[in-house]
Amino acid sequence: MSRPLRLLIVLAVGAGLVAVAVARFGSDTRPSTQAAAAAPQEPGPAFVGLAAPELIALPGPELERTLDEQLRLGIGLVRQTFDWTQIEPALGRYEFGSYDTLMAALAERGLEMLPVLFNPPPFRSSRPTRGAREGTYPPRRYADMGTFAAALVRRYGPDGSFWCERPDLRKTPIRSWQVWNEPNLPAYWPDGPDPAAYGRLLGATARAIRRADPQANVVGAGIPQSRIGVPFDRYVDDLYRASGRPAFDVFAVHAYAGDTAGMIAAVTRARTLMDRQGDHRPIWVTEIGWASGGPPSSFTVGPRGQARRVFAAITELAERARELRLRGFVYATWRDGGVYEGGADFWGLHTGLLSIAGAPKPAYYAFEQAARRVPRLMAGR
Repeated sequence: MSRPLRLLIVLAVGAGLVAVAVARFGSDTRPSTQAAAAAPQEPGPAFVGLAAPELIALPGPELERTLDEQLRLGIGLVRQTFDWTQIEPALGRYEFGSYDTLMAALAERGLEMLPVLFNPPPFRSSRPTRGAREGTYPPRRYADMGTFAAALVRRYGPDGSFWCERPDLRKTPIRSWQVWNEPNLPAYWPDGPDPAAYGRLLGATARAIRRADPQANVVGAGIPQSRIGVPFDRYVDDLYRASGRPAFDVFAVHAYAGDTAGMIAAVTRARTLMDRQGDHRPIWVTEIGWASGGPPSSFTVGPRGQARRVFAAITELAERARELRLRGFVYATWRDGGVYEGGADFWGLHTGLLSIAGAPKPAYYAFEQAARRVPRLMAGR
């Protein structure tokens, strides 16, 4: 795996502490969608999701084996960064090769995809040529991200060219699109986190997505409660204040915490803030996780502690899905990661269900046991 991709994976997995995401900014032009969004999530395999950043780089046979194992584990959805830099290597030229491979493998298994739109190429980025800070800059022109998103919808959406080219596949189009990652952290908005600016980026992207697929769901970027960023409550309040009624379909939460109670508290806090705004749209917990090892942190809990928290978190999220209006959850991640060149070890590299060598941890079996119970728990049985 190249250093840029490994760096992107590390950033996408480990920067947040307790992240909560917001999405759909702009005018709400679809009352029927709003009504559907407020409805509780029905039991289904896509409620159980997994982040596995390495999938995009795996050779075909290894990708097939890995997805088969994840399917047996009980997942119904994969969350994957759609790296803009990789997909648009030159101005206006899109290369979908590795993403086509992954989408085909998911479709063969009936697995859904939640893409994260992120990391503009240098010729689209607002990153200055001099004096740039460390991190991923948003695009210089927000409309460019809308153009990128629309190209992806035309490729993988319900009428996408990919499905026309592959009539042999079980059609499993992408219907939900997550825009950016943790914009209240300097790592993902290096000029200084700005809720109004993120609202404009999301609004431009959402409008383009909906023009290409009027029934698509726009999911917001994870907004963490972090000592190094803008506090969650303030960022979300400013986001609503700047955008009026934000244009998201699903409010996404990265509910990292030291234990399950803290994780549920983060989700409940998001629900409370939304309800105060009169906003009853669903929440998607698009990242949770605990580290089995690595440097000491609030999230480093040992192998058995990781397993206990994974089992309890999945169980409680399923039991409270209707109360909290949950769309689903995503565990981050599938496998431990190595320290990239020039980087440092941290807890986010140790949240995998597998060790870096590929051996199942106790959390692997805890995840499997809990995932099997999700439909019954969500149905209240």
